[in-house]
Amino acid sequence: MNAPLAFGLPQGPEWIIIFVVVLLLFGAKKIPELARGLGKSMGEFKKAREEFEREIKSAESEAVSEAEEAKVKEVAGKEPREV
Repeated sequence: MNAPLAFGLPQGPEWIIIFVVVLLLFGAKKIPELARGLGKSMGEFKKAREEFEREIKSAESEAVSEAEEAKVKEVAGKEPREV
């Protein structure tokens, strides 16, 4: 027997109740506008997340390049030069 979770996502009947409450609060005409705004918000959030990830990866690769360059300079300074 499946016991309901204390803190989880709403199940079937709970979604119906939520929809009725939203319908009563906003009215039938406002729901499409609300959904459109929610969709745009999610799109902007996704773009911001992807940009943040690109910046992190860029900074990481830059740091690795600088570390490799410093290591090459260190090794080049220790080796004797042939004439």
